[in-house]
Amino acid sequence: MQVKWLRTALLNLEHEAEYIRQDNPAAARLIVQRVRSAVSKLQENPAMGRPGRITGTRELVVPDTRYIIPYRVRHEYNRIEILRVFHCSRKPPEHWWPVFSLVQTGRLGGAA
Repeated sequence: MQVKWLRTALLNLEHEAEYIRQDNPAAARLIVQRVRSAVSKLQENPAMGRPGRITGTRELVVPDTRYIIPYRVRHEYNRIEILRVFHCSRKPPEHWWPVFSLVQTGRLGGAA
């Protein structure tokens, strides 16, 4: 299966890396590497994440980090869509949840 990152997920990862980079550039690179490595494993095993809190999604816990990556498997398109990158210690901003409503209703289809 092909992995497609939604623009919002890419922006989440970029913002997380920038935040960490301010204090520790090496740690920022390591986090990005771990996130990308974990996501790449979904190609071979799309069901490896736990069932998501939102119907129709799954959540990948990134090893050795505090990050969770919500995603959905689109069998009809033979792809996995990465929806967001969340840090576990932060409450997700409320403006993120409308995106999940669109996922739930099937109205969100634009992958990066």
